[in-house]
Amino acid sequence: MKAKEKSASGRASRSNPYLTKRLLISRAQSAGRAAAKEAMQIMGYVVTVTDGWVVKRFADGSVEKIKELKG
Repeated sequence: MKAKEKSASGRASRSNPYLTKRLLISRAQSAGRAAAKEAMQIMGYVVTVTDGWVVKRFADGSVEKIKELKG
């Protein structure tokens, strides 16, 4: 069994970082933003959902509503 080491803050740490829900959400959101930015540069638009609508956002800032979501 591995012994836990104390970090500078006094908390026990492991050799493998503990994956928390907050960290997972943060990394997923930043990856999504990076992917959307790259897609915008390549395609010139990104399809997303905003306020119950599927919309197409263009690189020039314009938005085209495609379809309203029912639910």
